[in-house]
Amino acid sequence: MSHSETPSYHRRAVIGNASNFWLHSTRTGFDLTHPSNPAATEPGPRLRLRTTITPITLSPVKTALVIIDMQNFFLSPSFGRAKGAGHAATEKLLEFAIPAARKAGIRIIWLNWGLTDEEVQNMPPAIKRAFGFEAIAETSEEASTGTMNEDPFAEKANGVGVDKHGNVRFHGGHALLENGKDGRIYKGLGSPCGLVTLSSGKTIDAGRLLMRDTWNAALYPPLDAVFEEGSKLTNTPDVWIHKNRMSGMWGSSTMCQEFLEEHGIKSLLFAGVNTDQCVSGTFTDAFSKGYDCILLSDACGTTSPAFSQECIEFNAAKTWGFLMTSEELAKGTKEMEKET
Repeated sequence: MSHSETPSYHRRAVIGNASNFWLHSTRTGFDLTHPSNPAATEPGPRLRLRTTITPITLSPVKTALVIIDMQNFFLSPSFGRAKGAGHAATEKLLEFAIPAARKAGIRIIWLNWGLTDEEVQNMPPAIKRAFGFEAIAETSEEASTGTMNEDPFAEKANGVGVDKHGNVRFHGGHALLENGKDGRIYKGLGSPCGLVTLSSGKTIDAGRLLMRDTWNAALYPPLDAVFEEGSKLTNTPDVWIHKNRMSGMWGSSTMCQEFLEEHGIKSLLFAGVNTDQCVSGTFTDAFSKGYDCILLSDACGTTSPAFSQECIEFNAAKTWGFLMTSEELAKGTKEMEKET
């Protein structure tokens, strides 16, 4: 061998710390199975997947498919939602991601907005503003004194819904958050959505915006049927977890994080809407807390411009974790079945 030639050899590495580490090999990619120590092999099936950059290996029992905000408010035509990226993501979930997760024994978590009265009352202004808010006409006395004549935090009988820029009519921004059918603007989180008409022609009360146990916060019907089926499984049944921010993993702890810790789940496959808001918010918070994060690009959608999706996909693949399609997840599951 001449001095100018570089020796050909493979490398291996242990990345992390004794309580949370990955293994890497130039032969097989990243091992995210989290064995008890670097020399051990995690018992049970191993799910080998092709991401856009490198192969990864997961332990299905330590993995969850996290589906975010696929709710009526964001997807239902009763709210004027035209077919779009979120509906395309629904199709990929139904065709590939959910069946693959079921076959592999991967837990499915439906992580959704679901607020209580206390949470709405204590919601920070930045979060409230994102969904529109309530405004009232200013009186001449209030204009001259700069004070309000009534409880500033109580809902007003004469209040009107305005978008996040304070406009009574929608002037652009995030349509899925602020406006509904016929450009209706809501008075913010917890405010009445009013009546909506279903595809059957039936008119129902959609309930208060993104509050628990309301129709608008229920899953989009094609996915709701799958959840109901999955929630009855004997092994690894589907779970529904409420969140009260765009991220389901914000702060010191959340209901989602508590569930993951209780069940020893380390690796998360992400799907849902909107990619650049609730999905990416949860993804990056999970990344910062030490979870293995994989974005299923075709099972996520947003109504934001295309570059918004591209930005999240780029960072998911290059920095925060890994990027792949739900179809690759299905292929990996088939290969795992053959091996076992």
